[in-house]
Amino acid sequence: MIVGLEGNIEKKEPTLLNLNVNGIIYEIFISINCSSKIIDNKIKLFITHIIREDSQSLYGFLDANEKKLFDTVIKINGVGPKVALAICSTFTPTSFSQIVSANDVSMLKRVPGIGPKGASRILVELSGFIIDGEDTDENSSASTTLEASLALESLGFKKDIVSKVLKTCDATNTSELVRQALKKLQK
Repeated sequence: MIVGLEGNIEKKEPTLLNLNVNGIIYEIFISINCSSKIIDNKIKLFITHIIREDSQSLYGFLDANEKKLFDTVIKINGVGPKVALAICSTFTPTSFSQIVSANDVSMLKRVPGIGPKGASRILVELSGFIIDGEDTDENSSASTTLEASLALESLGFKKDIVSKVLKTCDATNTSELVRQALKKLQK
């Protein structure tokens, strides 16, 4: 699995790069936001490597938060890499996080390939999506709650029940929050 590449740009289009890494040229799909930030010929990209039955594709990101946004969105049923890249091209990770927290369907419908039903499904699936880098107390507690929620959901608990239980817990770190929630969920 390829997770990063560093090399020289051979060819650059708005959503595509050919990157020469020690003599091997990789085709990498990028967002328009990422493309506009590339000013040097030598770059280092975070990579999401998607292997399908009929293809292998590389998606590159200069920003780790943009990669996190892409990786999170492609996990949603009905959202493929093209739509996820369109989201990354339309919004920055920070603005997307604000759209999700505001539950703004009309803003999300501006993305090519996303209709009203798709926008609603994305917002429901991503409730609680946050990005790294803003170290406010509110953001870190939201991050802790999100991590605990994901951990409990991976154990088989339903998302709506988990969110109700987590609101009643008062722990400040993820492991304590999971412990408290598990005690309440087992009752």
